[in-house]
Amino acid sequence: MSRRTKVLTAFAAVAALGLSACGGVGEDDGGDGNGNEDSGAAAEFNSALTEVFNPSEEQGGTLKMGKPGDWGDTVDPGETYYGYSWNFTRYYARPLVMFNPVPGKGSQEIVPDLAEDVGEPSDGGQTWTYTLKDGVTYEDGTEVTSEDVKYAVLRSTDKETFPSGPAYFEALLDLPEGYQGPFKTPDMDTDQAIETPDDKTIVFHLKQPFAGFDYLAQLPQTAPVPADKDTGAKYREHVISTGPYMWDTYESGKRYVLVRNPEWDQSTDDLRKALPDRIEVQLNMNPNDVDNQMISGDLHMDIESIGVQPATRGRLLNDPDLKAMSDNPVASRLQYTSVNPTVKPLDNIECRKAIQFGMDRSAYVTAYGGPIAGGDPATTIMPPTIPGHVDFDVFPAGETGDVEAAQEALEACGQPDGFETNIAYRAERPQEKAVAEAFQQSLERIGITANPKPLPQGTYFTETCGLPPYVVKNNIGMCLNSWGADWNDGYGFLSQIVDSRVIRETGGSSNTSVRIPEVDEMLDEALAELDDAAREQLWGEIDRRVMEEAVIYPGVHGKVLLIRPQGVTNVFVNESYGQYDFMSLGVENP
Repeated sequence: MSRRTKVLTAFAAVAALGLSACGGVGEDDGGDGNGNEDSGAAAEFNSALTEVFNPSEEQGGTLKMGKPGDWGDTVDPGETYYGYSWNFTRYYARPLVMFNPVPGKGSQEIVPDLAEDVGEPSDGGQTWTYTLKDGVTYEDGTEVTSEDVKYAVLRSTDKETFPSGPAYFEALLDLPEGYQGPFKTPDMDTDQAIETPDDKTIVFHLKQPFAGFDYLAQLPQTAPVPADKDTGAKYREHVISTGPYMWDTYESGKRYVLVRNPEWDQSTDDLRKALPDRIEVQLNMNPNDVDNQMISGDLHMDIESIGVQPATRGRLLNDPDLKAMSDNPVASRLQYTSVNPTVKPLDNIECRKAIQFGMDRSAYVTAYGGPIAGGDPATTIMPPTIPGHVDFDVFPAGETGDVEAAQEALEACGQPDGFETNIAYRAERPQEKAVAEAFQQSLERIGITANPKPLPQGTYFTETCGLPPYVVKNNIGMCLNSWGADWNDGYGFLSQIVDSRVIRETGGSSNTSVRIPEVDEMLDEALAELDDAAREQLWGEIDRRVMEEAVIYPGVHGKVLLIRPQGVTNVFVNESYGQYDFMSLGVENP
């Protein structure tokens, strides 16, 4: 049993959110004992799901990555939330702990990174202590201190300056009332929340026990930031590195280049192989070009990792040779649509019910590629992979919708002839465009005109769909959305998309539609529940309560069809991200 497992087991009885250990050593796979395939293994469909495909320790070469559209949030570890961002930041940012970079179930285990070990709980799980490793430095040779980690966490709580990151720390840390981060309240004493008794020790004090705090400690927000080098919102243009790579080029909307960090010391880091000499990211590529270049080997990695485009899907599934170079991981992800009750007439629940009954569920699945490339039709928010998931259907409408029930709901909301609204989606995502068009066609049957509205991905949550005044002003009744578990637990899945307290009038929240005070109270109750079974039951009840308000249309419990990188070594899916593990990749024959 790992130390992490022992810690979580020991504190399950006293901590308010005792998460079960979800890591562990992978089963024997006939390789080298570390989950590695024997070299020279033939490529097959799903070859990289539970084993390392094409293992190698060879260094050198340039790893080439591409992305449709601009970066979805930022590359500042304190202000990043997309899964591919968390995956990518590990090249240059070292959080206190991280998910183990190995294939299979072992990748859900928390292991030390910047810290010597996982967190040491006390006070029944309300206090957590970490000790930093010796010899970890920034790219300028300056040694990292615990004060740098404290500063990094505190700056991330300033959601006006850094709107895109998760809001766990400000919710759970025992911060003083009125604290707004080190820029706005620099003189406020924060030792009641985070202490640094010496240069190597950092102590977190929580409002209440939380046995899963290591899951928060693995967030990029705990990667150290030197206060004297912090440039606020511009820090994203040159993050000061603690990892094996540092920033060479930051051209917003065009390209990023990382090169080796000469100050990185391998003896302090047994998690990163640091095989390529250089990492290049091309932004705003055509989505189909990304797929084609992945197949040809001209591009090594589709960094967005949300699955192939419709034009590519049939080629992969129907050509045995192409299918053999692809993987189909299951994701703890929901592809869904936020139905905004702040936009008339959707402030009337009966109008929202009309959308629930009127949409063709099968069209949602088809838009994401069907059951293999897309996933299974969803009637709940939580996927089956999340403990506490319960199968239910508040708005039974069959596979293609229930037109009669939808029309009855329109009558009840005073809109018998329907109404007009806008449905927003990220312009760079063809699957979302297809979903928006499916809504448009489905709802036309009942007299609702839903106008698809493409919006830039880079500002989708900060300036458009995630900005409440914009939503109301522009009559955006629905926002296409996608959510993956921050970790596989009810709190890690639900809290950031159903808690109304994460909605900010200044923008930046993925929750655009759930404003239910009762749900907020239920979340607090679950957080304080000591019994695992009782807590998991509460997650299911929260799911149902949100669905009863018809403010989320759950579309698909997701899977993705990925093109396996060509000309690349050490390829495997990291289950904690549902993506290939970026930082383990090398370049073949550099």
